[in-house]
Amino acid sequence: MKVEPAGALVGHIAVPGDKSLSHRAVLIGALCEGETHVRGFGRSGDTQSTVDAVRTLGVPVDDVAEDELVVHGVGLRGLKQADVDCGNAGTLMRLLAGILAGQRGRFTLTGDESLSARPMGRIAEPLNRMGAHVTTSPLVVEGSDTLKGIEYVLPVASAQVKSAVLLAGLNADSTTTVIEPAPTRDHTELMLAAAGARVRRRPSSVSVEPASRLQLGEVEVPGDFSAAAPFIVAATLLSGSDLTIHDIGLNPRRTGLLDVLERMGARLTVFNRRKAGGEWVGDIQVQSAELVATDVSGEEVPLLVDELPLFALAAAGARGDTRLTGAAELRVKETDRIESVTNGLRALGVRIRARDDGFEVRGVPARPIGGRMSSEGDHRIAMVAAVAGVTSREGVDVGDADAVAISFPGFFDLLDSVSRR
Repeated sequence: MKVEPAGALVGHIAVPGDKSLSHRAVLIGALCEGETHVRGFGRSGDTQSTVDAVRTLGVPVDDVAEDELVVHGVGLRGLKQADVDCGNAGTLMRLLAGILAGQRGRFTLTGDESLSARPMGRIAEPLNRMGAHVTTSPLVVEGSDTLKGIEYVLPVASAQVKSAVLLAGLNADSTTTVIEPAPTRDHTELMLAAAGARVRRRPSSVSVEPASRLQLGEVEVPGDFSAAAPFIVAATLLSGSDLTIHDIGLNPRRTGLLDVLERMGARLTVFNRRKAGGEWVGDIQVQSAELVATDVSGEEVPLLVDELPLFALAAAGARGDTRLTGAAELRVKETDRIESVTNGLRALGVRIRARDDGFEVRGVPARPIGGRMSSEGDHRIAMVAAVAGVTSREGVDVGDADAVAISFPGFFDLLDSVSRR
């Protein structure tokens, strides 16, 4: 697909519901008593895999509309034994493993080629310590109804591993505590608390007590910040842009990109800030700005891990030298995102060099030339290539552009609708 250069991004948009929250609303809703009504559901390839997974496990889910569904929960131990196809959804595979650790039966979790190559030993180790029997390649979970609570120190900051342990802790015999080396997304603990679980949060750890029942009732899913991020970067880079994105999730453990861009000189205004279901929500106005280089190190990485490929593109249009360090986690995503973004942007004329745990960019406040950039089947890289296209001089041919459907099926149409040429 050829993405043509744009003069500016102008208008008002909304993006699909938050993918992380959509996964969790369905998974936690499956463990609840009664119905969970999910509004603003971000339907995509990944979240549909989660709906299909809980249906396979015996949980009825009614599709009310494209962005609305009802999950008929079966209780904390009500899932039936089955093998589950997780598609490309790493969040689903890891969180579901934690849930299944406390169920009766043997469950095999499979996925596509990309997901099958991602590291699952990091969840097997704590779940085995709790009393489940988990093996990898493929991921097999033999659940136990005698799980024991543990205190677990995460070797790598990971919201997915933290969530898997906490979800297993719901069916354990005592308190389960996860200690983090750095703050990560806290959607799971916020939603568990909203469902009635006893959750205790401290600056560097979170604990959950065994639960007897959960009940969510209703979940309002805000717009996905990661889906808004490509538009934020594109509007910042394109002179004359003035774009407003409405009803976006503003969880501070997700919005590190805003902090980094503001440090670089971006013109961002957040307004109409409010809380919904324990999560911050608001609107963001983005106006074009000249950027200067900055460094991002490991402490910030968990707060913008999905947006780091876009940060590379922003750095390419900033004045000066930018460095990313402490981001080795990017090498075990859907692709090796350090290599994917480095090779892709270099082909467009960007001066970028890979490091073991990040990259270095020599920025120039001018449009990249353009050319061809493959997504390598990675939805995040496909969106970076598209933003590179609208901000380039000659446009970008996006290879395997269909990968965006994994998280944002309508992305290209929405980008085109606000592009002024």
